[in-house]
Amino acid sequence: MQMPREKPKIAIFGGTGDLGSALAKKWAKKGYDIIIGSRSKEKATRIARSMRKELDVKSIEGFELAEAAKLCGLGVITVPYISHATTLKAVKKFMQGKILVDTTVPFQKEVTKVSLPKAGSAAIEAQNILGGGVTVIAALQNIGSHLLSSEDSIDAEVLISGNDEEAVNLVTKLIEDLGLRSWHAGPLENSAAAEAVTSILIAINKKYKRKSSGIKITSH
Repeated sequence: MQMPREKPKIAIFGGTGDLGSALAKKWAKKGYDIIIGSRSKEKATRIARSMRKELDVKSIEGFELAEAAKLCGLGVITVPYISHATTLKAVKKFMQGKILVDTTVPFQKEVTKVSLPKAGSAAIEAQNILGGGVTVIAALQNIGSHLLSSEDSIDAEVLISGNDEEAVNLVTKLIEDLGLRSWHAGPLENSAAAEAVTSILIAINKKYKRKSSGIKITSH
């Protein structure tokens, strides 16, 4: 894998959704070139135009998924689990040799109940679909889009799972630029824990009437 330059051009697959849009805006404010990737090029270009106007920047473009993958240095997938596999297959050809950050939580109908796929996690599924030519890093499963879209500080931390130290370090910097602290939580297989925790946090929110439960790592 060839590591991208210090500030890679980031394609956000699912960038028209709440999480993708929040990430796009925060990274654009930090000087990253952003590509909004969507199944609909028309929708992607419309959202990108709106973001450029809102933020007064020129560094956000919109393209169909495959073209977004072709033009980027690094990809981030933010689609619902139901669209996870089809999106990955659409970008596979042009993501070879690159990093993909997978934020996916494999929710089923009952979102408060942990339900992981047979492969072990959505991130492992992504690696299996994309093949060894793509470096999959799992992160950001436990931070809500409403928190990322706010200018307030976020009192929670991020777990990063991945097998490539250089890629993990790059993703750590991306998350730092979101105003968040992160921890390398081990190999990609450990993404199962972060994905599962999301359902636990939602269950806690529901029972205790909290809006945004999060995780923090402590030491004694």
